[in-house]
Amino acid sequence: MAIRIVSLMEPVTRLVLVRHGESRATVDRMVGGHDGCRGLTERGMRQAQALADRLVRTGELADASMLFTSVLPRAIETAEIVAPALGGLKVSQDCNFCELHVGAADALLPWVEFEKRYQPEEHRHDRFRPAAPGAESWATFFARVGTALAGVAAEHPGATVVIVSHGGVIEASLIALGNLPLHRSFDLAIGNTSLTEWTSPAGVETRERRWTLVRVNDTAHLADVSR
Repeated sequence: MAIRIVSLMEPVTRLVLVRHGESRATVDRMVGGHDGCRGLTERGMRQAQALADRLVRTGELADASMLFTSVLPRAIETAEIVAPALGGLKVSQDCNFCELHVGAADALLPWVEFEKRYQPEEHRHDRFRPAAPGAESWATFFARVGTALAGVAAEHPGATVVIVSHGGVIEASLIALGNLPLHRSFDLAIGNTSLTEWTSPAGVETRERRWTLVRVNDTAHLADVSR
């Protein structure tokens, strides 16, 4: 088997995933899908602004050339706050970066009622079972996000791409890019407006691509954001 030696000067593709700021749906403990999402709380807006201020100060994403977001209001609002810190990049919306599609549960349904109605204990950890009528299963969701991430990487080789999305999308990146199993033996903390970054040599074919997880759940900018 041939071993590929990567030069330190070789351009890399960077995918930087940003979780949205604190959302109204989370605070109200409501299902927040396409119909149920009500955008950011005031604290969520401060979190997004803290991230923007950090990016201006550090310049760590100064080379970003694309800015994607899901079509959910909490992600769009976060991206719009962060965009000026990325040179005023246009915010491109893509539903492939949305959180798990919840189908019939998306009607401002409280999470406790969602679990009672659609997630009995015997099915709660079945990742191949749709979350509700008309919803995705976790396996389908992970496949959707993985395909989208691979597509972005293939379309923008050597670029830094910022994707404002959701905790589930970041979790899906660990499975799609890190080849983790669908069923993990640990839980993952993904903070609001956290940064998770993946890199890969730009010249590698998709089928041979190996990703490096540079950072995960980086929330250093939130130290001074009040509750």
